[in-house]
Amino acid sequence: MTSKLNSLSAERCSECGSSLLLRDTENAEIVCGNCGFVLTTHLTDRGPEWRAFTPEERKQKVRVGAPQTYMLHDKGLSTKIDWRDISGFSPEKRAQLHRIRQWQQRSRVSSSIEKNLAVALSEISRISDALNLPKNIVESSAITYRKAVNEGLIRGRSIKGIATAATYLACRQSKLVRTVAELSKVSDIPEKEIASNYRFLVRKLKIFVPPVRANQHITKLSNQLGLNGRTEGIAHKILIGAKKQKLTAGRGAKGIAAAACYIASIISGDYRTQREFAEAADLTEVTIRNRYREMMKRLKIVVSF
Repeated sequence: MTSKLNSLSAERCSECGSSLLLRDTENAEIVCGNCGFVLTTHLTDRGPEWRAFTPEERKQKVRVGAPQTYMLHDKGLSTKIDWRDISGFSPEKRAQLHRIRQWQQRSRVSSSIEKNLAVALSEISRISDALNLPKNIVESSAITYRKAVNEGLIRGRSIKGIATAATYLACRQSKLVRTVAELSKVSDIPEKEIASNYRFLVRKLKIFVPPVRANQHITKLSNQLGLNGRTEGIAHKILIGAKKQKLTAGRGAKGIAAAACYIASIISGDYRTQREFAEAADLTEVTIRNRYREMMKRLKIVVSF
C-alpha cells in the first residue's frame, strides 16, 4: 500500500540539513526526502480515537460541526434547533419547541448589522454560484464586505450593489478575469453602479488591485471558444513578441489578447472568426481587426488562409 506522505518544513534533517521532511502516517515515521534518513519512528496520531469504514458511520461518530466560514453572518458558530425527531412529543411540547425554535432563529439575526450581513452574504453566494467562482474568492468577497460594514461604508448605498462590487474586487485581487458586464448580468445591478461601488471600495479601504494582464484574457478566451493547447501557446508567444515591440503600450488588454488568439487560431488551423472573438471578448470587430493588422505588420507574421 502506498504510504501517505505529507511534506514538513518546520524541522531539518540531522544528517544532510535538508528541510524537506516527509511524514509517513502509516508507518509512524518522519523521513528526509533528500537523503532518506529516518529521523523518528514514533509519531502521535492526532486524529480521532474512533474508526469509521463508511461515510454513514463517520457521519454518526463525528462530534464536531462545520468549519468556521466568513460566508455566514455569525461565521457558523451559532447553534440551531432542529425541526426533526419531535414525533414522540405531545402536542403541547411540540408547540413549545416550535416557539423556542422561532425565538432562537430571531436571536441569531437580531442587530441591523447582522441582518445586513445575512442579506449581503447570501447575495455574494448566489453570484458566486452563477459565475462558478472558487471558494477562496467567495471568502475574500465576504471579508471585503465585512470590512466595508465595519467602516460604515454601506450607509446610503445598495446592499446588493456593494456585495456585487466586493465580488468583482475579489476576482481582480485573485487575478481571475471576470468583467463588470458578467457580474451585472447575474446580479441585475447596472454596470455603472458596480463600477462606481468598486472604485469606492478600493479608495476607502485602500486596497491594491493588480491590473489585468493580456495573458489572463488569452486563457479566458481560449476556454470560452474551446481553443486547443497549441493555439493558446502560440497566442502567448505572439503576446511576448508584441510586448517586445511595445505594441501593448496604451492599448486595451482585451483587444491585444483577442488579436493574438485570432492570429494563433489561423496559424494552428484551429480557426475562429473575428466575430466569434469579438463576442467572446465583448469588443467590436474593428478593434480586433486594427490590433491584428498592427501585430501582423510589426511582428512580420505571414499566414495563408
